[in-house]
Amino acid sequence: MTAAQAVRRVGSGDHIFIGSGCAEPQHLVRALVENEDVVEGEILHILTLGAAPYADPRVPGRFRHNALFIGANVREAVDAGLADYTPVFLSEIPALFRSGRIEIDVALITVAPPDRAGYASLGISVDVVKSAIEAADVVLAEVNPAMPRTHGDSFVHVSEIDAFVESDAALLELPRLEPDAVSREIARNVASLIPDGATLQMGIGEMPDALTPFLAGKHDLGIHTEMLSDFIVDLIEGGVVTGRRKNIHKGKVVTSFCMGSRRLYDYVDDNPVFEFLGVDRVNDPFVISRHDDMVAINSATQVDLTGQVCAESVGHQSFSGIGAQADFIRGASRSRGGKPIIAIRSTDENDAVSRIVPALSGGTGIVTSRGDVHYVVTEYGVASLHGRTVRERTLALISIAHPSFRQELLDAAKARRYVMPSQLPMPESGRPYPIEAVSESLLKDGSRVLFRPLRPDDERALRDFFHSHSDETVYLRYGTPMKRLSQKQVQRFVTLDYDQRMALGAFVAPSDARGSDLDRLIGIARYDLDPSTNLAECAFVVHDDFQGQGLGTQLLQKLMRYARLRRIDGFTAQVVARNVRMMRAFARSCSPMTSHLVEGNYELSFRFSQIDKARRQEAREGAALAAGKGRAPDWPTATPSAADDPGRPSG
Repeated sequence: MTAAQAVRRVGSGDHIFIGSGCAEPQHLVRALVENEDVVEGEILHILTLGAAPYADPRVPGRFRHNALFIGANVREAVDAGLADYTPVFLSEIPALFRSGRIEIDVALITVAPPDRAGYASLGISVDVVKSAIEAADVVLAEVNPAMPRTHGDSFVHVSEIDAFVESDAALLELPRLEPDAVSREIARNVASLIPDGATLQMGIGEMPDALTPFLAGKHDLGIHTEMLSDFIVDLIEGGVVTGRRKNIHKGKVVTSFCMGSRRLYDYVDDNPVFEFLGVDRVNDPFVISRHDDMVAINSATQVDLTGQVCAESVGHQSFSGIGAQADFIRGASRSRGGKPIIAIRSTDENDAVSRIVPALSGGTGIVTSRGDVHYVVTEYGVASLHGRTVRERTLALISIAHPSFRQELLDAAKARRYVMPSQLPMPESGRPYPIEAVSESLLKDGSRVLFRPLRPDDERALRDFFHSHSDETVYLRYGTPMKRLSQKQVQRFVTLDYDQRMALGAFVAPSDARGSDLDRLIGIARYDLDPSTNLAECAFVVHDDFQGQGLGTQLLQKLMRYARLRRIDGFTAQVVARNVRMMRAFARSCSPMTSHLVEGNYELSFRFSQIDKARRQEAREGAALAAGKGRAPDWPTATPSAADDPGRPSG
């Protein structure tokens, strides 16, 4: 029948469900609004991409919309009080439909043409649509040949449909947005947290497209997410997403709906790699938690200094909804090795307002509690919050805030007693957190080590590291017996601009438990630049239990590599004369260099250009020797004083 004939089955006062996302039944919606016999109808749906004429203030008394997730097409009506909003976890909506707690009399849906067995596919939107069909007394379906036939729990038999309306409308499409520079920096930081074999959930917005290029080097990723967009095609065709390591639905891309281009719709059509399921399955935190290394990536409008997250409103003004964020954050937090991530711009798009705030705006709805958030990521770095004190959380979040707001946030934190009154200010200049300096490697004993720049929230790790030293290690590092580091010293060692002052830490897991963060500090290499000479004074120290495994050399070489990128000319160092291991590490990595013994300490100096020149000469001599045209290179040549002291390099 026609759409106009079909909607005559809708009565005044009915509760009317409209199909989701890009599968909105456009003809039926239009015909419903044009049917003036229907009054006081309640219209329910989650996000839809099409027009919402029922929310137009010019049709008062006809319909009132109840948004289970607020989209752009109904946001104005909700904010004006002309439509309602029901805060609800997306995973719980199907049960509310089936129980009758949220009534549905009529469901308007879109389906693909039925197959020869009489089953029509819900195509690109199963989400809450399947449960709405089961709850409704009347089901009206647009049959659209453009709708792909998808696999999973996506089928409804023709006997369950009361009226069919033929449609030749093009499916709604969600255009891809070109990520800007800020989105790309956030994505790069997020990608640093994603291990090979992880299973990903990504919400709506720019992040999936911004993240895709940074996942190109990953292996065997899986997907378990409530929504898909075009990024999935790139990741599958690029061999990045295979699902081989998933614990459940192995090899499958699991989702509940997709919104994107015709390319995406054609790709999922009759493609058994994709499993479309209801949100009560996809978004169930217990199902999500069964995936090892589950990484949930969601956005926010504000994060306060204790880690509370707002994502559904801006103050009193409603913006979106709880949606899937709480479901996936909670599920990922229970996953073995899981990482719940909030990715957020540090400011609004005009850099006028910080999105990291001392306290959430009045009237704000908290979507994700501070107990659930493990990571907050901005374009300035990663704040690790799980298991951290309020003081550590505050420092971590201020360090990834926009530099223009760091002092203001620190002042507010001091006023709230989140941090100590003596807390050093964060650098307002310098570089964002240098994610390019993060790397992993193995020690000789097979221990996995994470190398990363220190952050202001590493105070506890640094203090524990210091107190793990033997008296001998303390003396060799600091040149004097010390029982403690002052609070000012600790703060200075971890408050860095990553330009003139840099410190690289080596971290291991505190235990052998899978999924433990690598947050036990076992080594540090640092430098402080003298701008007048463009030489930086460097030093490094390694935990007693890890000495002799080459960790000091790795730290030094990584620090040198970073300094070269900052266009620093070279290093200076002071080494206690009896610190043979440190001198050997310098000799291996930094020759030729000058050294002078002054009052029991060696004063070292070397320039990177001279090291490069010596390396090139050594390579030439080695090549000549291999060709039988020269002698073995004798660089570096030991002087008599160096031979007497094996820890001293040649001058």
